[in-house]
Amino acid sequence: MDYKFPIIKTETPKAKPDETKLGFGKYYTDHMFFMEYDEGKGWHDGRVMPYGNLVLDPAAATLHYAQMSFEGLKAYRKPDGNINLFRPDMNAKRMINSNIRLSIPTIDEELFVAAVKALVDVDKDWVPSEPGTSLYIRPFIISPEVSMAVHPASKYWFIIILSPVAAYYEANNAGLTASHIWVEEEYIRAAIGGTGFAKCGGNYAGAMIASSAAQKQGCDEVLWLDAKEHKFVEEVGTSNAFFLIGDTVVTSSLTGSILPGVTRDSCIQLLKKWGYKVDERRLPLEEVLEAAKTGELKEAWATGTACVVSPIGLLKYRGEEHTINGDKVGELSQKLYDAIYGMQTGIIEPEMEGWVVEI
Repeated sequence: MDYKFPIIKTETPKAKPDETKLGFGKYYTDHMFFMEYDEGKGWHDGRVMPYGNLVLDPAAATLHYAQMSFEGLKAYRKPDGNINLFRPDMNAKRMINSNIRLSIPTIDEELFVAAVKALVDVDKDWVPSEPGTSLYIRPFIISPEVSMAVHPASKYWFIIILSPVAAYYEANNAGLTASHIWVEEEYIRAAIGGTGFAKCGGNYAGAMIASSAAQKQGCDEVLWLDAKEHKFVEEVGTSNAFFLIGDTVVTSSLTGSILPGVTRDSCIQLLKKWGYKVDERRLPLEEVLEAAKTGELKEAWATGTACVVSPIGLLKYRGEEHTINGDKVGELSQKLYDAIYGMQTGIIEPEMEGWVVEI
């Protein structure tokens, strides 16, 4: 279906920020996408409109029961000035699955991608061109329905906002650096049967206490273990985790408590194409630590839309520090970053058909 949306241009455009001092999530563009859902009518009246405040009743269902979903993807400025999206269909598919789990009406994949394209096209001048920068795209769904009843709402808003950003980790603005990770034993991120595979606010609010604890230990992020036994490696902060043990890349299988990351899938496909053995399975922490001691753990890294590929140089667990690859960026981590970021920004030709969508 060929979706067309009305465009209402702002009468008070903002001054654009210095591209060398963007940070992450500090600035927002002139416009947003807005679409409504009403039970019996479906999704309707999608439009691009001036960025502005939302008006919510204090009894809005979203504020009390957190029935919401969101996504995160980016637009990139190519050397020729054109703009790329990277695998937006995967974000659309993931939002569909999140909505099903959260009892929110699903959004057609083509509608999702068309809405993203329409908004980015209107605010294309906001896509930065400095190395390491991009335009972060945040689609999300909330319910403005006024109700204290604990049941799925009958009214929703689908909104997309844009933010020009630098690298998620400030140290990475000058290139990749190895991060230090704190292994969390007390708190859990998600359990099988829960919402770990969905993109919803509650997953992130509940994780902040562990991230804060990691920072107090002098680490950049937290390594989550499984909810039942606190034995198996799951995710790094808000990212998927990979470990090169011997000649095999190991990452947690999608058990239901793991977020199916778009960058995770991209790394797996590239690694297999390059001839690496990739093992998706439950990975005991003890196996990782033993491999670190013997030198079999060659590299480790985290992946996500915000960070792309973030190498791991050290794991801190029960007062002991386990160094990985001399606390330096590994060759494979760098290769993955260069390939994915290169495709995203148009520096290199896509290695996989259909991954890059030009606006």
